[in-house]
Amino acid sequence: MSGHSKFANIKHKKEKNDAKKGKIFTVIGREIVIAVKEGGPDPNNNSKLRDVIAKAKANNMPNDTIDRGIKKAAGDSNADNYERITYEGYGPSGVAIIVETLTDNKNRTAGNVRSHFTKGSGSIGTPGCVSFMFDRKGQIIIDKEECEMDADDLMMIALDAGAEDFSEEEDSFEVLTDPDEFSAVREALEKEGIPMMEAEVAMIPQTYVELTDEQDIKNLQRTLDLLDDDDDVQYVWHNWDE
Repeated sequence: MSGHSKFANIKHKKEKNDAKKGKIFTVIGREIVIAVKEGGPDPNNNSKLRDVIAKAKANNMPNDTIDRGIKKAAGDSNADNYERITYEGYGPSGVAIIVETLTDNKNRTAGNVRSHFTKGSGSIGTPGCVSFMFDRKGQIIIDKEECEMDADDLMMIALDAGAEDFSEEEDSFEVLTDPDEFSAVREALEKEGIPMMEAEVAMIPQTYVELTDEQDIKNLQRTLDLLDDDDDVQYVWHNWDE
C-alpha cells in the first residue's frame, strides 16, 4: 500500500460530498437503520452502530438527526427494510468497479446501476467477476496536518489495537485492519483523540489501471458521477489510478 496515497482522492471526494450533504445524510441514515436492525439501538452493545455514528459525526450530521434515526429504526416495525446488494462490472479499458447498494426496491436499483455503467461505455458483470482483484480491509486515513502525534507513537497505538499495517504517505497516514478488527482499532484511535479523515471497511485494489485516452477518462468519470448521485448507492470502489 505504501507509496499509493488515497488522500488526494478522498479529499476530493469529501469536498464533492460536502456539496451534497443531503445524499450523504441519506446514505448514513440507511446505514443507521441496518445497524440497528442487525445489532440493536444501544451503541454500547453494537459496534457497527458506533462506527456509523462516528461516520455521521465526521460528516457533521447533527446529533438530534442521528438520535432520531436510531429511535425510528428501533421503534418502527414498518421502518424501511433495506437489502444490501453488490454489483460488479467493468469501465473503459477493463477498470474494475464494485458498487455496494442499500435498497428497498431491487428492480429499480438494478436498472439504474446497469444504466449508469452503460452510459459510461461500461458493463455489469457476474458476481465475483472483479472482487477477486480487491482485498476487503478496514481502512483509516489520517490527515497529517490535523494530527499532532508522532508517526511512531501513532503506529504503535494502531498496531497494539490490532491493525495489520501502517504506512506513512506524503500528506497522510494509512492504517489497515482485518474487517473484524476495524471497530476496535477505530475506537482505540478515537480514544486518543486522533482525527480521522476517513474510517470504513473498504475494498482495496491489489493493482491499479491507468487511463490515457481522454474519452475513456470522460466515460469512466460519467459512470462514477451517476453512481455518486444515486441515492441507493452506498459505496463505489474501483482500481482506476486517478
